[in-house]
Amino acid sequence: MKQNLKNVVLAAGLACTALTGQAQKARPKTTQTVSNSLMKQSTLPFNAPDFSRIKGEDYLPAIKAAIAEQRAEIKKITDNKQKPTFANTILAYERSGKDLERISNIFYALVSADKTPEIEKAQGSIVPLMTEFENEIKFNQKFFQRIKYVYDHEYKTLKGEDKKLLEVVYKDFTHAGALLPKEKMARMQEINKELAKLQQEFGDMLPKAANEATVWVSDVKELAGLSETDIAQCKKDAESRGGKAPYCIVITNTTQQPILASLENRGLRERVYNASIHRTDGTGAYNTFPVIVKIARLRAEKAQLMGYKNYASYSLSKTMAKNTDNVYAFLRQMIEAYKPKSEAQTKAIEEYAQKTEGADFRLQPYDRFYYSAKMKKDQYSFSDDDVKPYFNLDSVLVNGIFYAAHRVYGLSFRERKDIPTYHKDMKVFDVIDADGKQLALFYCDYFRRPTKRGGAWMSAFLKQSSDRNQKPLIYNVCNFAKAPEGQPTLLTWDETQTMFHEFGHALHGMLSNCKYNTLSGTAVSRDFVEMPSQFNESFASIPEVFNHYARHYKTNEPMPDALREKMLGSLNFLSAYALGENLAATSVDLAWHCLSPSEVPTAEEAPAFEKKVLADMGLLNNQIPPRYSTSYFNHIWGGGYAAGYYSYLWSEVLAANIADYFEAHGALTRKVGDDFRQKILSRGNTRDLMQIFSDFTGLKAPDTKGLLKARGM
Repeated sequence: MKQNLKNVVLAAGLACTALTGQAQKARPKTTQTVSNSLMKQSTLPFNAPDFSRIKGEDYLPAIKAAIAEQRAEIKKITDNKQKPTFANTILAYERSGKDLERISNIFYALVSADKTPEIEKAQGSIVPLMTEFENEIKFNQKFFQRIKYVYDHEYKTLKGEDKKLLEVVYKDFTHAGALLPKEKMARMQEINKELAKLQQEFGDMLPKAANEATVWVSDVKELAGLSETDIAQCKKDAESRGGKAPYCIVITNTTQQPILASLENRGLRERVYNASIHRTDGTGAYNTFPVIVKIARLRAEKAQLMGYKNYASYSLSKTMAKNTDNVYAFLRQMIEAYKPKSEAQTKAIEEYAQKTEGADFRLQPYDRFYYSAKMKKDQYSFSDDDVKPYFNLDSVLVNGIFYAAHRVYGLSFRERKDIPTYHKDMKVFDVIDADGKQLALFYCDYFRRPTKRGGAWMSAFLKQSSDRNQKPLIYNVCNFAKAPEGQPTLLTWDETQTMFHEFGHALHGMLSNCKYNTLSGTAVSRDFVEMPSQFNESFASIPEVFNHYARHYKTNEPMPDALREKMLGSLNFLSAYALGENLAATSVDLAWHCLSPSEVPTAEEAPAFEKKVLADMGLLNNQIPPRYSTSYFNHIWGGGYAAGYYSYLWSEVLAANIADYFEAHGALTRKVGDDFRQKILSRGNTRDLMQIFSDFTGLKAPDTKGLLKARGM
């Protein structure tokens, strides 16, 4: 999942334009400036962050200084006595705040990936500062009137990226409320501040709750079914979390826990599942519902201030889907195809379990992964443990992901040891184009730790921009269990696909070829941004790529043909679950954001509200709960996907259509890859997104049949 962390933290939806530009030419050199490495340009290649010099106490003063710098740059624009023009207003704005973007990008990277107590403390001061400054810019009427003048007088005559930049800047301001009357504008600023504080409160609570929900295990016999490597990981996790018992099971961000597929002990499976679903519902130490309902009411009020029926309508106005009617029509089409499959598959799993457990056995949600895994092993004669030795993380990265990128786009990768990182487990690579020129730096941070939030994502320390002569500094973050020292980290197939997925986002950032920072890379609508990543997953199973990386970590022998065919042939085995949990989460997200302020339930009513939503959609299913339940749905309460979780399915349709095109025209041919790069990956948000999709595929509209086919529906 790609995550723009500035948008996560800033409730007003901080646009990249508010954080880009030229550094102040002359800044007094104080002792603080000299000692604070963040307040000076990096001496590393491509202005890479020098984490060897950055200290936790540097962030707050550096961001304060950068805010003051951009404030002066904005004032210079508004004080300009000349008639507003694209050059003296829009372009000047685009080039402002360069230091603030650089510093905040580094800071928010650590907020998610390595939130030490020092970073968390700084966040408490920085978020209000950033939100206040965003309000200051977006509701600066003197500034907005200049932007509006340029939009009214130059929009029709501008072309290319200049025209698109003006459109994006103008609509960003109006969407934030720049056209509101004075009293409503004041209320909007208050809402933005409150939302920023609440989202931070939710985001702070979630990883703490997950750590609190850790399931402690005293007797290794309870871990029967796990491999020796998995048991060693449970022991390692217990040691890193205080050693309350010899072993522990760490709760991941999703509702279902992957480890349930292996645990033989039904009582322990139930404990793990309950720890997951109750982590933040108030039955334990943490309760996010009081925060969630406040966020929902404030968003609903914000939408009403802007003249929209609800927050979903307000949010969707900037997407490909356009409105809630289109999203619900899309979902119902998926649900209609999904329900018969899900019911049949649940029945089949329960009947399979009854063969060994007796006719009275009733399948519970914590049983499903276990018995479906056994059923899959019986049907296909293999298990995840059989294939994991062939998915060595290092080989997946170098011989799989990098190899595919070389074959399709002509890219080469060279590891660097001289670029400091924020954690010792990270690696950095030069990204070299086919002509030998450097395109980007790529950072990868793959292993879980207590200071990292759950999930996987991509973002950038700096984005590509020819106007700035700036190369992209892109990073991927995941949460894989790191093998003991001296042993290779072996992945499941799902984890392998996650690596390919996040690298698809990385390619979108690295192959950007845009003039303006605001428009470059992944600066596209939510329901388009997941397409390059989901499409990139398709390379993982192409035989030439697969055989190049799927090699036994001890012998380097490729996965035997029979095992490979079994594994790939099983990918859609009982596939209704994955679709159903996504449809359920999407429905919950939309329902919360289709409420008016008075319709938002109380914290006590919130669990019942979720159940009613699922029942109304035909998705209330004990066996297939939402991928994320309301109380720990970080995408929508702490992230930038409010009323937007549908975008994963929506963009999966786009990805399936593009994969079909590649398959028909040569999946690993440079001609097709270069065409995709030129027409889509390099474009950023410089053209209409549906148009660039059509330009490449030849389709006038996305074809949902491609997704259903890919999902085995």
